[in-house]
Amino acid sequence: MPAPVVIVGASFSGLACAHALAERGVATTIIERKSEPGEKPHTTGILVREAVDEIDWLGPLPKHITRRVEGVRLYAPDMRWIDLSAPGYYFLATDTPELMRLLAQRCQTAGVRIQYGARFTRAAAHANGYTLPDGTEVSYLVGADGPKSHVAKTLSLGANRHFIFGMEHEYADVDFDASDRLHCFIDKRLAPGYIGWIIAGVGVTQVGLARRNGAGGIAEAKTAMTAFLKKLAPVADFRDCAPTNVRAGLIPCGGLVSPVAAPRALLVGDAAGMVSPVTAGGIHTALRHGRAAGVAIADFLNGRKADPAQWLPVSYPRFRLKRALRWSYDNFQSDAAFNLLLRSSAMRAAASVVFLHRMRAR
Repeated sequence: MPAPVVIVGASFSGLACAHALAERGVATTIIERKSEPGEKPHTTGILVREAVDEIDWLGPLPKHITRRVEGVRLYAPDMRWIDLSAPGYYFLATDTPELMRLLAQRCQTAGVRIQYGARFTRAAAHANGYTLPDGTEVSYLVGADGPKSHVAKTLSLGANRHFIFGMEHEYADVDFDASDRLHCFIDKRLAPGYIGWIIAGVGVTQVGLARRNGAGGIAEAKTAMTAFLKKLAPVADFRDCAPTNVRAGLIPCGGLVSPVAAPRALLVGDAAGMVSPVTAGGIHTALRHGRAAGVAIADFLNGRKADPAQWLPVSYPRFRLKRALRWSYDNFQSDAAFNLLLRSSAMRAAASVVFLHRMRAR
């Protein structure tokens, strides 16, 4: 029996890769350190339209785990706002744990084996793949294990070095106006380098804040969240509410790592740095390129193509323009400028590109 492909991490990218492999008859195992899919997710779980429309194995998603959001309400630091929308464009808020369980189930139905509560520690390379510490032979190794990838470290691949730190609270039974929109807040003091947000999710309201990593660490992030909730009170008052759930984590924002591959090994998703340096969105790219990696690995193992480590990374998003925008935002973010220019046609056009339109990864 051929040695299986081993994917480390039951993440969006890992599950997409595994499903593509299993569809093509390749024995595939996912190693996941968590005890179940969707346990303590570190993502808001917001899907952009492109993910829903283009990633065919996602759909149809059950209506009880999604909520459609039609546009964005963008607030300047002084709390003036504009509404942004585009014909046919939408987001899906999701019950992220349920979504991950659904995707994992679809993978298992396709034939993927998932080992929960298992940790990847190391792998010894040889001509035909890798050997794991328990003696398991692996024909191909995929690192889909997040921004601090153990696979990347083991294989001396590139590491994410630039991050923003995100924190999100979930609240039950809190209503607010224009709940059909993703509310985004610009404030250099509270969210340097990024934004705050509110979105009416599935049965909860999600309130989050992300800051350039190094801007005081988790302690100052908690202080900033308290101040953010106070600032939000005219829109939605959470000050006397206890969150039903809190999540936090690092989000890579430095673009693609290098190198991102080794013989018979690839990084995908957050492990590869496939997160927009501008919006910090990574689910769409994780699903798309995770699936592409699975297809390419299957073609290689079936003798139809060369090792994708040699050619697939060329198709990975480089985010050149977005990295330039990230640098500009980090170095020249100005609350006064946003207050002054928010309702200008130039600012509206720029914001629409960032939040609503597909900006090709350049």
